[in-house]
Amino acid sequence: MTQTHSTIPVHMTDEVATALAQGRPVVALESTIISHGMPWPRNAEVALQVEQAVRDQGAVPATIAVIDGHLCAGLTADQVERLGRDNGVVKAASRDLAACIVKERTAGTTVSATMRIASLAGIGVFATGGIGGVHRGDGMDISADLTELAATDVLVVCAGVKSILDIPRTIEVLETLRVPVMIFGADEFPAFYTPHSGVIAGERFDDPAQIAAARAANAALGMGTGMLVANPIPVEHALDAAEIGATIEEALVAANAKGVSGKDVTPFLLGRLNLVTEGKALGANIELVLNNARLAGRIAVAALA
Repeated sequence: MTQTHSTIPVHMTDEVATALAQGRPVVALESTIISHGMPWPRNAEVALQVEQAVRDQGAVPATIAVIDGHLCAGLTADQVERLGRDNGVVKAASRDLAACIVKERTAGTTVSATMRIASLAGIGVFATGGIGGVHRGDGMDISADLTELAATDVLVVCAGVKSILDIPRTIEVLETLRVPVMIFGADEFPAFYTPHSGVIAGERFDDPAQIAAARAANAALGMGTGMLVANPIPVEHALDAAEIGATIEEALVAANAKGVSGKDVTPFLLGRLNLVTEGKALGANIELVLNNARLAGRIAVAALA
């Protein structure tokens, strides 16, 4: 089934299309966790767990991807397997979507691409792991996630900015772009693997219904931006902040020595983190994504209450 909010159709599963038509809560999910986040079959297992976390809150999950050039909201089991096993699957940010459509590519979607497709489908709440931001040591290397948040009215629930990035500068860019930043249940902006970044930024909200109301108010003001909800990783699943910081600094030196640059830096650093922490980083990543999916489900339900 397809739905069109532009001249580009979005192909949906019957479940997602029916939920949207009936005005039921829907939560978008990104697909790079399947295509580029972890090996098969763990990637597919986690994708299903994240979808179930949304369902448990009373909302319908819509995993976003590009399949053979078609924008998709909601995936079949065969499509999930293809994303998880096919080495030809690319990673697409929003700027890559046009090329993916014309060249009929299959792609896992990053935060920016997922936001864009979710918006076209009429889905206003999106859960992910962490967003991109300003890279350390290069203030001009800024993720498209930030500019998409400035341009697309979708609320993004994440565990903050990835620890490998420059969090204070990322917050400054979000401020410049007029993107509202909210922190759920805390005053300190989280740093992905840990609830602690040392940065006090954004507005604290303790109630998902208030977050839903804030999004409605932002839209009513005609701001035209998305909103960022930073949801700290539960303490029991967090990694040691000092250890993570030291490991990131070492990994940055190694990346520079190996000539790793651009979009290859993030996967390189995440790989080193997982290696050094003996898999604990991957485990924490999974737990924070599940935590974000649960909160996003609650916000989506509250928005329609």
